[in-house]
Amino acid sequence: MLCDECGKNEAKVHVTQIINGKKSENHLCEECAKKNQAILNSNFSMENLFSAMLNNAFSTTAYIPVKGCDICGMTYEEFKKTGKFGCSHCIGTFKPKLMPVVKSIQGYDVHRGKIPKRAGGTYKVQKDIERLRNELKTAIEQEEYERAANLRDEIRGLENNIRKGDE
Repeated sequence: MLCDECGKNEAKVHVTQIINGKKSENHLCEECAKKNQAILNSNFSMENLFSAMLNNAFSTTAYIPVKGCDICGMTYEEFKKTGKFGCSHCIGTFKPKLMPVVKSIQGYDVHRGKIPKRAGGTYKVQKDIERLRNELKTAIEQEEYERAANLRDEIRGLENNIRKGDE
């Protein structure tokens, strides 16, 4: 494919832009790409993307007050601007604000990745037991005792299956 700009050299840089729902593609040779730095010098970064998602997600949700980080002093407003945490403790501090965003983006608020083959079915069963225990706790808190009894029995059955597999 030849360069869209000069029409002489082979296009080695391919830029796709979507602005206001309109897609444009530029196929440029290295020389023309250097001349057109404006196309290539976008402010895209994962921090900017995450910051934009946070700003958009919380423009319509209820206000949840969150104090600044006790360790580094970063505020949630600073985090929203930069998209970067100040320290490893910030995620715990800002968790009440972050989890609704994560859930709205991926549909759930726990990691649902692939299970390694060598971990076998035991890992999945342990995760199921953990999930059921959380459901059991909720059922007891909501005084749904029949449902709680069924969940308890299901947990015992899964735990017995794990013990049989270990023998």
